[in-house]
Amino acid sequence: MITDSEFAAAADRTLVAIGAALDAALGDSDVDLDWSLNDGILEIECEDRSKLIVNRHVPNREIWVAARSGGFHFRPRDGVWRDTRSGDELGVALGALVRAQAGLPVALEGLAAPLL
Repeated sequence: MITDSEFAAAADRTLVAIGAALDAALGDSDVDLDWSLNDGILEIECEDRSKLIVNRHVPNREIWVAARSGGFHFRPRDGVWRDTRSGDELGVALGALVRAQAGLPVALEGLAAPLL
């Protein structure tokens, strides 16, 4: 079992990886999107001023995503983040959400999660 601080550090590495993938996608696109990462909360602001929020939730050992289409919880399973309801992988689901809400194709597959 990992500690809360180890979990937070692993979740933060995932959030940093998401930010890097957004930067890479923006470099090849004319989509107007801004993002920021502060204290475990990644905020993505779309051109239409809507937002996607991705944050770590240490008490539940999850990453939570809030988008226009709903809220999603992802828990580490077999080395990746899986949606607690659908079983979808975080990178695939978040990539689809960013594409639908912001119009930005972004490669996010395979975001590593800690082994609990």
